[in-house]
Amino acid sequence: MSSTVTLPADFDVLAPDGSEVRILLATAGGSLAHFRLPAGAVSKAVRHRTVEEIWYIVSGAGEMWRSDSEVVTLSPGVCLTIPVGVSFQFRALGADGVAAVAVTMPPWPGDEEAEHVDGHW
Repeated sequence: MSSTVTLPADFDVLAPDGSEVRILLATAGGSLAHFRLPAGAVSKAVRHRTVEEIWYIVSGAGEMWRSDSEVVTLSPGVCLTIPVGVSFQFRALGADGVAAVAVTMPPWPGDEEAEHVDGHW
């Protein structure tokens, strides 16, 4: 069955890393959400137990640290992966914060999925 949704004005939940999450759609294979970190904020560092993600930055500026690579500059158009078990943390730079859409595969199973770890910042 096909689905359609419009990005909500207000966030639905705070992610385990502290970012604002607007839940979009899900299928049996994955889920899609919009993440936003306000200006000057730093997420909590986490590692996913069973899911992998693909992020696409839609607005703002920031940086993403992943434990298996260098720090990546985040700006509109940047796309990156977060493999299962890789620790990550991101921060918003500039006045607008940073926002991304991300696909989680398989779909996000719940808050127990993310385990807090020591971060870069």
